[in-house]
Amino acid sequence: MAAADFELGLNSFGEVATDGDRVLSDAETVRLLVDEARLAESTGLDVFSVGEHYREGHNDSATPVLLAAAATATERIRLGTSVTVLSTNDPVRLYHEFSTLDAVSNGRAQIVLGRASATESFPLFGYDLADYERLFEEKLDLFLRLQQDEPVTWSGTVRTALTAQRLHPRMQPGGIPTWIGVGGSPNSVIRAARHGLPLMLAIIGGRPQRFAGHVDLYTRALEQFGHTLQPIGQHSLGLVADTDEEAVETWWRYWQPVVAALAAERGFYKPDRARYEAEIDHGALFVGSPETVAQKIATVARDLRLSRFDLKYDIMHLPREARARTIQLLGSEVAPRVRELLAKEPNHV
Repeated sequence: MAAADFELGLNSFGEVATDGDRVLSDAETVRLLVDEARLAESTGLDVFSVGEHYREGHNDSATPVLLAAAATATERIRLGTSVTVLSTNDPVRLYHEFSTLDAVSNGRAQIVLGRASATESFPLFGYDLADYERLFEEKLDLFLRLQQDEPVTWSGTVRTALTAQRLHPRMQPGGIPTWIGVGGSPNSVIRAARHGLPLMLAIIGGRPQRFAGHVDLYTRALEQFGHTLQPIGQHSLGLVADTDEEAVETWWRYWQPVVAALAAERGFYKPDRARYEAEIDHGALFVGSPETVAQKIATVARDLRLSRFDLKYDIMHLPREARARTIQLLGSEVAPRVRELLAKEPNHV
């Protein structure tokens, strides 16, 4: 793709913000997300996406409703997810929600589907983690069939069969852009290629270039399955501020306690300042001034043959002013600079 067409977007997990010393309420955080979608559009960003979580401090549990609210506050920016947990959603209900969102937004809806790295939705909705793979595979097949066929006849083991079923409102012909989110599993990469779907790489730690093998696997598998080349995107965390020092100090203050809690929960490394700075210098944290972040995005875009980069900009208790400044700088300074850098090496995009 041409460098001018490279897309930059924002991802939110609905994490509560602060205003001065005050933690915003859940309702205030939801309204803030709608305001941030409007701000993202005003700065020229391409996509605003919201995840799906059921954890303390997260307010993205009803993502289609939140995106519909954002649709009424915006006119151009595309609205999607990061990620929808298909395994614990009903594909028919999901189709209705996103066909309605697509209608409300005048064709701006899209979706990233994943198996879930956070698994709270499984017991919450009565699913067994032992069925992790089967749930996703069958529901993905049905969700894609619902978009492509009318009427739909389908049968499987995870829900009741459908016979000549028609759904309304209908999506646009061919459905909405549907990506597969991948956290590192080669099987998930092959699944995306088998269905001919775009690939979203969730890279939240370590050198992004270690996913180059996944990209190679994906492109080879697309060819073997008879599909044309599809977009590849990256989701990573970070913050943009006016200076590198401000960005590094601000993100550390809020990132460190979040990662410390996750480390205790999941058993990985405890965050320390040296590892944090290494993640900024060479890893998956995109933290810094507009020039620093733009250079890093352009580098990984070339190395991983990306056509889209999404920055996950919210983290627990990050001040709303810092969130807003990240959005403003990402759209007004980082995005045009990334495209300028990529234009110098068009064969890498």
